Amino acid sequence: MIALLMAMICSDVFARNITGGSLPLVSELGALTLVMIVYLQLGTTVRNNRLARTEFFLALMENRSPRTAAFFSGLWELAGAAVCGAIAWSTYGILLKDIEHREFIGVTVVMTMQTWPFRVLILVGVAVAAIQFVVLAVRSFLKASGAGEHRP
Repeated sequence: MIALLMAMICSDVFARNITGGSLPLVSELGALTLVMIVYLQLGTTVRNNRLARTEFFLALMENRSPRTAAFFSGLWELAGAAVCGAIAWSTYGILLKDIEHREFIGVTVVMTMQTWPFRVLILVGVAVAAIQFVVLAVRSFLKASGAGEHRP
């Protein structure tokens, strides 16, 4: 997707330099593709703990009380699941509206494209991220409860 986006942008720059005008749909497709890329990578970002968050509080707590740190980490992940769930719900509403009203991007006479396929991929990406947050929250709460620890 990133390579496709780069090719679209380069083609548009080339067309602007040669013809003095932009290619149809490039700005609209570029915007939707960029958002789609971000949401499709969000689940992997969550799974690999690559979201921006302040770690010094949890790092200090981890040294003193790993279970408490795991509990607060679980709360953070539940909040992430709630936010991603709300975004998914909102995106679902937008998707239904796009299908019902037959939303298109582009210029009517020149070139148009339906928006719903992009919305579906955005919805899939944010839903996967919400599920990943829930999985991580369960793991954190299990660690906080001491489940799975073997005591001699």
